[in-house]
Amino acid sequence: MADIQLGGHTIRSHGTKVARLHLYDWIILLCLAVLDGLLNIIEPFHRFVGRDMMTDLRYPLKGNTIPFWAVPLIAIVLPWVIFGGIYFKKKNVYDLHHGILGILYSVLITAVITDAIKDGVGRPRPDFFWRCFPDGIPNYDNITTDVICHGDKSVIKEGHKSFPSGHSSWSFAGLGFLAWYLAGKLKAFDRKGHIAILCLVFLPLLAASLVAVSRVDDYWHHWQDVFSGGILGLTVASFCYLQFFPYPFDNDAIWPHAYFEQLADMHSNGNVNSFETRPTEFEDEEDGHGGIALRDTSPILESMESGRRP
Repeated sequence: MADIQLGGHTIRSHGTKVARLHLYDWIILLCLAVLDGLLNIIEPFHRFVGRDMMTDLRYPLKGNTIPFWAVPLIAIVLPWVIFGGIYFKKKNVYDLHHGILGILYSVLITAVITDAIKDGVGRPRPDFFWRCFPDGIPNYDNITTDVICHGDKSVIKEGHKSFPSGHSSWSFAGLGFLAWYLAGKLKAFDRKGHIAILCLVFLPLLAASLVAVSRVDDYWHHWQDVFSGGILGLTVASFCYLQFFPYPFDNDAIWPHAYFEQLADMHSNGNVNSFETRPTEFEDEEDGHGGIALRDTSPILESMESGRRP
């Protein structure tokens, strides 16, 4: 039989098999998308907003520095481009599939949690006064002093969705997943001390932070909203990444668990004769120049080559 090679696990050869194994995951993913759509349709809780509370809610009504449509491009499409580039370089469909599926779950789980909290809390945005009274003439209930808004209903509805920040949670869910992914691919925690690699790992987190900061600058969110959204997104991203990939400091961090399980199953079933060509890992060069090189190493593959199960 032919030897197992890294280029032997392509979309054409193994794509259908991988997709079928995760059919239910894709179905649940679609359900999450539908659920999030419904959460955006329903009316959020209209929290009491009295006359005295308007002091902190009179910030100017501005547009978005980063529009809503740009967030999926930043949080999902940009990481996809990186996943695709690595796939075309290494031809590992397991890595491509789990990267795409993992980041979609990260973003959609975060989106559902974010929008559910938004609807339940109903915190007014910093610019709520101008959403409620676009002409600048306030109107309050004589007894409760609650606001009696006369602005556009859709604008007022959006004004009750301040906590937590969707831009922030989405960005950290997608780019946080990408940061984990890069840490594994670049072997950022291989104990060799090349801290420059961490600059690449932290770059997606910096981009997510700038997206979050823009929401405060635009007066669409309070600082607590973006901070909570960032923590939420990064937490979900961590769980989703570790569902598919080893910890970045693991010796097999470069590829997902399923890839090594597939190799182990093929070896145990006698479908391969050797593993002369093994998956490569990104690692610092041994010559001390600090560059990024490729190294063939994996304890799992080494155990299979020596006739042992991992």
